[in-house]
Amino acid sequence: MSTFVKVASRAELPPGGKTLVEVDGRAIAVFHCAGGFYAIDDVCTHDGGPLAEGVLSGCEIECPRHGARFDVRTGRPLCMPAIEPVATHAVEVRGEDIYVALSP
Repeated sequence: MSTFVKVASRAELPPGGKTLVEVDGRAIAVFHCAGGFYAIDDVCTHDGGPLAEGVLSGCEIECPRHGARFDVRTGRPLCMPAIEPVATHAVEVRGEDIYVALSP
């Protein structure tokens, strides 16, 4: 099991915010939506596009390359051309700090 790594502070990620971080050499997109913090791989499952560069609407991130959308809470694809989910990761908030642990 992965250990939690501090990736940001709550002040750095206001509601509706997103950031790109690196955890153990992996690019991870972290989002603040629906009152929570969520982390997914920064890789669109359709063609490898950088999801953190997309537009976040509510809890949906749109890949800037071809418009595939994903629910950042579950990783589930919401429209074509993506059909595979994106990997999600555990997030913990400890005081004012946000931590992520990579999924296996």
